[in-house]
Amino acid sequence: MIRSHCILRVLGRYRDVSAFFVHFVMRIIQFGILICALVISFFIYQYGMDMNESKPLNVYGEALKLCCNDPKTGFYRDGYCQTGRDDYGTHIVCAIVTNEFLEYTKEQGNDLSTPNPNFHFPGLRAGDRWCLCVSRWLETMNAGVAPFVDLHATEQSTLDYVTFELLEMYSVVRKN
Repeated sequence: MIRSHCILRVLGRYRDVSAFFVHFVMRIIQFGILICALVISFFIYQYGMDMNESKPLNVYGEALKLCCNDPKTGFYRDGYCQTGRDDYGTHIVCAIVTNEFLEYTKEQGNDLSTPNPNFHFPGLRAGDRWCLCVSRWLETMNAGVAPFVDLHATEQSTLDYVTFELLEMYSVVRKN
């Protein structure tokens, strides 16, 4: 009895049942738009997407080239050595790893040669391309085991840490 009385009271504000349903549908649509806006805002915040942000550039000031898709590299695992808000390691140097480099980084506690299926990581072998943290590349350079780099696939912000001349000393010629 009480429930039907409440329903009649709500319906009483409208001229007929169809007006009530139109209002009801409009409220659902408004709610859906609000939810969509919240979801989009979350993804923009979470993944650092800036709608005004331009495409990343390489050290030559050109569009950043793909470093490697097999194995999938980059902080975002999209094949590009680009950085963002969440990339505290600054994975911006596209390196062609060597056995010496892999041994050194393993000794430092970062084993890149052993596969880790939990993270879909196949393990690296000499000759693989991989996005390195700029600080690790500098560390290996000072230790005498720095890998060569593909400057076309190395992000421009690397120049905030390393001189262009130093990078050129370790550059490889791109085949494509």
